[in-house]
Formats: sequence, C-alpha cells, structure tokens
Amino acid sequence: MAGGKEIRTKIKSVKNTQKITRAMEMVATSKMRKAQERMRSARPYGEKIRNVAAHLSQAFVDYPHPYLQKRESVKRVGLIVVTSDKGLCGGLNTNVLRQSVTKMKELHQQGVEVAVTAIGNKGYSFMSRNGAKVISSAVALGDTPHLESLIGPVKVMVDAFIAGEVDEVQLVYTKFVNTMKQEPTVEQLLPLSGDAFGQPAHGYNWEYLYEPDAKTVIDELMNRYVEALIYQAVAENISSEMAARMVAMKAATDNADKVIGNLQLLYNKTRQAAITKELSEIVSGAAAV
Repeated sequence: MAGGKEIRTKIKSVKNTQKITRAMEMVATSKMRKAQERMRSARPYGEKIRNVAAHLSQAFVDYPHPYLQKRESVKRVGLIVVTSDKGLCGGLNTNVLRQSVTKMKELHQQGVEVAVTAIGNKGYSFMSRNGAKVISSAVALGDTPHLESLIGPVKVMVDAFIAGEVDEVQLVYTKFVNTMKQEPTVEQLLPLSGDAFGQPAHGYNWEYLYEPDAKTVIDELMNRYVEALIYQAVAENISSEMAARMVAMKAATDNADKVIGNLQLLYNKTRQAAITKELSEIVSGAAAV
C-alpha cells in the first residue's frame, strides 16, 4: 500500500489537473456560444445559395459551367477533409477521419484515385502519416474562420476539377446537431447536381434571365456557392469542436472528483492503519514492561 505522503502528492496533482480541465471547460463554453452564433448566421445564406445553385443545375442554360458538368466516368476523386487544429475534443476528429478513411477505401476498391485537401492540423497530420496524396492544406485557422485563408487551398482542388485532374470533389466535415451530438457528414461539392436536393415538385425546370450575360452571372454564383459551402462546413466544424471539448472537459472534471474521492478514502485507510499500528506497538511495549 502506498504511503500517506505519496497519496497526498497524487491528490494534489489530480486537483491541479482538475483546475485546468475546469478552466478549459469554461473557455470552451464561452467560445461555443460565439461559434454557434456565427454558424447559425451563416446557415440561411448557405441553404439559399444551395437551392439557387440546385435550381440552376436543372435550368436550361446556354452557358454550361464546368461545375455543372457531370463526368462520364469517375476515375479520380478529391476529398476536402475538415478537422480541428487542436485535440482534447473527444472523438470529434476520430469520427470524421474514420469517415474519410472509409470513403477512401471504398473508392480505392473501385479503382478510383483519391487526392486530399486537408483543412485543420489534425486532418493534415493524419493524412500525411498515412500516405494520402495531400495536394493542399490550411492549418492554424483559429477560433474564427476567415474565408481568405480557406480560398487558396480549396482553389487548388477546384482548379484540379476544372482541369480534369479530378472528376468529383466531396466534402467531409462534422455537422453540428446540438451540444451533445455532432455528425460526420460527406457531401458532394462538385459537380453540382440538383438530384441531391430533390426534384422540383411542380414538374418543370427552372428558367432565368441573366443580366448582363449568363457567363458573368453563373461564374460569380458558382464561386459564391463553393465559398459558402466551405465556410459553412468550417463554421459547423468549429461549433462541433467547442461543444465536444466542453463535454470532454466536463467529463474529465467529474472523473477527477471521483479519483480524488477514491484517493482520499485510500489516504484515510492508510492513515488509520498507521495509527492502529502505532497503538499496537505502544500496547505491546507496555505489556512487555
């Protein structure tokens, strides 16, 4: 059995760790509220531009934009994987990376090559260690996503799609459902297909009038579509990260209470045993005299 001094040292160490986890829980709670506000404010724009782009894919357009052209055969697929830069957020990154690996295995079994754009340090490190073909990355994004830092790496993948180097681009990220639930999600980013959003209920296709011309409007719309979906995915992932970290740190703080209670009980038993031993020695000495 450990000595009393050693147990006291362990109790002090666990209490110090508990202070850290409690502070991290409070910080994550504060950041989560801001991240959720940012995510919810971006959702209406993201949903609307999804719908407009989906309607455009079903419209009669003289100018066929490359983002709307479906390839006859898919031999190369690009994955944009969104993870966090930091850990200590439970199974958040593990789940989304497992989803990515499962998708990559399915594609490899079909003879499809996979190229990866990693957003977030955890995803970049994982893909690099496992030998994936990483063509671009964005790390150290901070708690507030900025579109300027995302455009460059994503443009590398989009340019590869336009050049025919990849036939599809899919987006893998963690979707925020609520504080206790975050779902890893895989969405097809390019080519855009209205089928993913459902066929129009009225039974006819959309038609638009373009000013000044179809090419100018559609080019701008498609760029905004890609930017909106990427930004929304990163915002959802940051909200999920903060929620998962808050829950993980609360669980760690609660577990520290249990560990401290068990160590305190062990310390009391050890101290009582030492006192009983000393009393027995005193009584034995007195009896011998």
